[in-house]
Amino acid sequence: MSESFYTWEDLRYLMTRLRDPETGCPWDLQQTADSIVPHTLEEVYELVATIESGDVDAMRDELGDVLFQVVFYAQLAQEQAHFDLSEVVHGLVSKLIRRHPHVFTDGHLRAVQRHHFATEAVMDQWESIKQAERETKLQMHVLDDVPVSLPALTRAQKLQKRASTIGLDWSALAPVLSSLKQELCEFEMALDSPEKHADIAHELGDLMFCCVNLARHLKLDAEQVQRAANQRFEARVRAYTALAEQQGLSPVALTDEQRDALWSAAKQQVQRQSEHSRGHS
Repeated sequence: MSESFYTWEDLRYLMTRLRDPETGCPWDLQQTADSIVPHTLEEVYELVATIESGDVDAMRDELGDVLFQVVFYAQLAQEQAHFDLSEVVHGLVSKLIRRHPHVFTDGHLRAVQRHHFATEAVMDQWESIKQAERETKLQMHVLDDVPVSLPALTRAQKLQKRASTIGLDWSALAPVLSSLKQELCEFEMALDSPEKHADIAHELGDLMFCCVNLARHLKLDAEQVQRAANQRFEARVRAYTALAEQQGLSPVALTDEQRDALWSAAKQQVQRQSEHSRGHS
């Protein structure tokens, strides 16, 4: 028998059923907010993967999985009399109205008035409003609410962006590049003393931090840039091993010349495939 088209309320009901002490799911009943954090992170990364792949059907499914995480956390909070899902929605809508005064001009959801603002001006306004909110919450420092659990590149870029709001930034790209070159020199100097492993790690970290800053000044997201680089490398390695197999060669028993030639061919193959995909997108 076919089921009816499920709704938001059905999802909320399903969650209460899963957590019912007498008839619920044993696994779901054992979970806490802390225990499902790894699942939440996994679901978010799976969603990102579907977005990057362009698979719309898979994206729909993964959005559902992420939504379930939100409903799960809200259910746990409701059971402990902290808040419920309706309060989550209310808080979200209120916050977004407050942070979009250029859209909701009188502070009300139904306000409709056309305004034209440059994206940069809107982002500046957004940061000013968020800073005012932090001060209201007694988060007096601009870095107080940058989560330590963020991926390292994402957190580095967020720290840099926050620091820029108090003047710790360059206004042009040239000094960013100069700083990167300086950090590279310091890293190379550290390599002259290989026994000082901590110094090498320190300088390498500074160099990577500068690369993130360069991405930020180029208005690129460092995490996405690195993910794309990872994907390119993976595609090239797969092409490299496939080409070696086609030529009856073992990847681990190649001369330097053979390896370089195969790697160059693999890069060209991946580049052609990428250009072909873009041409049909």
